[in-house]
Amino acid sequence: MTTPRRGPGRPKRSEQRVTPEAIVQAAAGLFARRGFDAVGMREVAAAAGVDVATVHHHVGTKAALYDSCFASVFADESEALLRAVEAARAGLAGGPEPALAALHELVDVFIDFLEDRPETTGLWLRRWLEPDRHAELDQRYSQPLYLAVEQLLAEADAAGVLSEPQPHLAVRGLVWSVHAHVVGLLSGADGARRRREFRTYTHRWLDRMYAPR
Repeated sequence: MTTPRRGPGRPKRSEQRVTPEAIVQAAAGLFARRGFDAVGMREVAAAAGVDVATVHHHVGTKAALYDSCFASVFADESEALLRAVEAARAGLAGGPEPALAALHELVDVFIDFLEDRPETTGLWLRRWLEPDRHAELDQRYSQPLYLAVEQLLAEADAAGVLSEPQPHLAVRGLVWSVHAHVVGLLSGADGARRRREFRTYTHRWLDRMYAPR
């Protein structure tokens, strides 16, 4: 009996079990290390253990795949961070000390996420090295989270719980600090000590900025 031929661009039957998520995960690691231009679709296919037709079938073009990498980390980061934002918002009603404790927890959630998913930092650093390219990614996958935390600080300021006249700068300053911390973890030794020290540093920074006086 003749085996039916695959149509052009269709994955092999043995590769149909490969999920788009697995391809995106493989691609995210490559893009994070080397950037958009330096990574080819065949390289992504090899990293995912499939052929290039399977990659195109599941994720489309290279630009679409790049977008999917940012969308993937954004979805997971949003799930974690927005829960912490809502918990911090609830803490505002308790006054300055509960609000500050909630901010500690919010920052810890963000640090935990980036330590667990360092490809997030790599993707964004590569994106920011070319500010005129792929700028739409910022609008979709970073601005919503920035704005959520900025709004929280603005509400706390308006309620008199803490004083933060420039939430835009406060949030971005801390975000960049955490990204730099992740880069240091990837390039240095003694990661456990670095994690402890940085966690202590961020809590001390928040205390000096916002602790009741």
